[in-house]
Amino acid sequence: MSAVTAAITAPTATATITARTPLPHARDSASFRTPSRAARELDLKRAEFELAVHLGRIRTVPDEAGGACRVPRAEIDRLRAQPGFPEALRESVRAVGTAEGAALLGMPPTRFTRLARLGLVVPVRFYVNRYRAVVWLYLADELSQFAADRTNAFLFTGRTPEVLRGQLAAGVDLRPRNWRGRHLGFLLRQAREPWRRAGVLAGFLDPLRVAETVTDPYERSHLNRFRPGPPVHCAPGTPAAHLVEKIMTAEDADEIRWLTYDLRRTLDEARAGQPAPRPAPKRALPPPPQQRDARRTDDPERPRRGLLNRLRRRGA
Repeated sequence: MSAVTAAITAPTATATITARTPLPHARDSASFRTPSRAARELDLKRAEFELAVHLGRIRTVPDEAGGACRVPRAEIDRLRAQPGFPEALRESVRAVGTAEGAALLGMPPTRFTRLARLGLVVPVRFYVNRYRAVVWLYLADELSQFAADRTNAFLFTGRTPEVLRGQLAAGVDLRPRNWRGRHLGFLLRQAREPWRRAGVLAGFLDPLRVAETVTDPYERSHLNRFRPGPPVHCAPGTPAAHLVEKIMTAEDADEIRWLTYDLRRTLDEARAGQPAPRPAPKRALPPPPQQRDARRTDDPERPRRGLLNRLRRRGA
């Protein structure tokens, strides 16, 4: 029971993902594959491939030209040589909705939803359906591990413990926050430079909060270049896009404090390494010839000074 309470009260509940050793950059372009080609060679759909990269199942390297990540040929060979390929790889990234997830755990969908709201199972993806409802997806592999853990047996049957019922009655729903924590971790692992990491952190904060934290307009403009795009494709300005933006933005006070603190710390590191670009100071240009001539003509003292100078030269 204590383990369950700790999981719920943690500031950000995220799934643990094993860190991968970065692969060295290679000069030979033939030793790399684009994401679309790598997905074909691994017998994965594009969504499955992206999720596999997100989870660290497939190691990638950034494109030196600034494009999308690339997959080393050696990584593809490693995955294809694993037992059970490609079924095992596809199963490791299979994402399921509430109904299928509940069936995997052998419980009603309503109970499964309560566990998800309490943060005991963490969504890995989401999308907005045609009815503008958020559909959360969960990793089938993680649900199987959750079911196999005997300490969770009391959550599958019988009455929900009173402390959990109280949290549900108070409206607790940790699904958006848990997804944010997971997605933030993925984006930070992909961001190598401090400005990029700062942009990722800013992407999870309300723009007004970012403006209060980053008061310099040039720094804010530079930071916005690295803000992550929405994880779900929606037409800009639509209700679905606003819903995705709301899920992407931190709401809890402690989550906002943590992100703001981390943004300030990362910005200090970014400023020390490379200040944000600023426009070059403007140099005063000489006036056009017409203005110079006008100034000479308008000077009432100019003819008198010229005449006096000529008279002095003659007297000399």
